[in-house]
Amino acid sequence: MKPSLPVLPAPLIEDAVRAALKEDLGRAGDITTMATIPAGAKAQAAIVARRPGTLAGLDLARAAFRSMSADVHFDAGKSDGDALDAGDMVARISGPAAAVLSAERVALNYLGHLSGIATATRALADAIAHTSAHVTCTRKTTPGLRAFEKYAVRCGGGSNHRFGLDDAILIKDNHIAVAGGVAAAIAGARAFAGHTVKIEVEVDNLDQLREALEAGPDIVMLDNMLPDLLRAAVAINQGRAVLEASGTVTLDTITAIAETGVNYISSGWITHSAPVLDLGLDIDIASPAG
Repeated sequence: MKPSLPVLPAPLIEDAVRAALKEDLGRAGDITTMATIPAGAKAQAAIVARRPGTLAGLDLARAAFRSMSADVHFDAGKSDGDALDAGDMVARISGPAAAVLSAERVALNYLGHLSGIATATRALADAIAHTSAHVTCTRKTTPGLRAFEKYAVRCGGGSNHRFGLDDAILIKDNHIAVAGGVAAAIAGARAFAGHTVKIEVEVDNLDQLREALEAGPDIVMLDNMLPDLLRAAVAINQGRAVLEASGTVTLDTITAIAETGVNYISSGWITHSAPVLDLGLDIDIASPAG
């Protein structure tokens, strides 16, 4: 059974799509379509996967077409999180040709980018499915697109790390340097945080891990540790804190990392560098009204 996905708030989608369309339409609108498409022309089209992958972003694509005209019909043949084969029909669109053509690029930009993230996440998640570890994302996201990119991670079978600086306390190496050490930083965080706020600390070596565990954080991030060191960290931890491995996570390395017994593996690559999934819009029929 496919896990349920979060629902993206409609105002968030509408604001993002409206901004993207305003950027694309510019000061004069789609002058190519206005110059070449007869008034009243109708179109039927299909969004088709050119390559295999995992789908994400349907609501944004739908909103792009519907924002150009309420008369556009968007019928999805797939759902976010579905696996796609090359040639699969993702959605059928019909309605005013001008609206379909003017919304095409914005719709495909969102679909391709988010499906690329879901596809990259799915590859990592599948590689460690035999372990108890989970793939999670980071804050290395495109400005303005964080909620959507993190949604795409969920579509690919990953989990979400914090959404912003106000979600949880994450003490990193620079915080530790200024605070005067791991224990001092955790103590300050514990005194500041409310009872619902999780505290995570980043450590670079086993001595820092031991110091951190004495101070009692909720989560310890094991930064750039090779598998042998990660296994040692798991043994030292003895289940006291949730362990998150980070750094140099790729499809080639993630299985060995997961098999050490860590709980989470965070990857910035799945949001900041995942290749776009190739999807295209193919016009089936275009004809003048009447």
